[in-house]
Amino acid sequence: MDWPEGCKVEIIEGIITVAPTPSARHNNIAYRVLRRLAAAIPEEWGVYQTQSVAIPTRLSAFVPDLFVAPLADVDGPGHLVPAAVGELVVEVTSPSNASTDRITKAAGCAEAGVPLYLLIDRHAPGGPTVTLYGEPKGDVYRVLRAVPFGEEIHLPAPFDLTLDTAEFPAG
Repeated sequence: MDWPEGCKVEIIEGIITVAPTPSARHNNIAYRVLRRLAAAIPEEWGVYQTQSVAIPTRLSAFVPDLFVAPLADVDGPGHLVPAAVGELVVEVTSPSNASTDRITKAAGCAEAGVPLYLLIDRHAPGGPTVTLYGEPKGDVYRVLRAVPFGEEIHLPAPFDLTLDTAEFPAG
């Protein structure tokens, strides 16, 4: 499929969406988290930035900002891997996708059984916030912790990692 240069294409609940690629600030946040995750995960796992993940029950295929999964589960033919093999999905909101990241993608990842979903919401109504979701049940996660930018947030085992959100550029 061809799409406009400088855009990414995802299928969200059966609807093809085209959005601009992320801003430099967005990418800088994702990179800071990637570096911390890469140092904390087992050697046989990977942190992927451009991996398309499928949630067939929701007719969705999207590219999370970060997707952590065992290398063996991502090493296959084709472009898509099942979201269910993921241990963590990280989404950094942009103005064009904040609602989708907060609601639709979170619900899909919960339904797929991804244990943890980290939402770095630069555009939250009350100010930039980082929310860690876990304990998926159906298509709903429980909020494990939410902090404003500037505070630390801890990711539990198997990561056992504390992220200092003061490093994240706001806006």
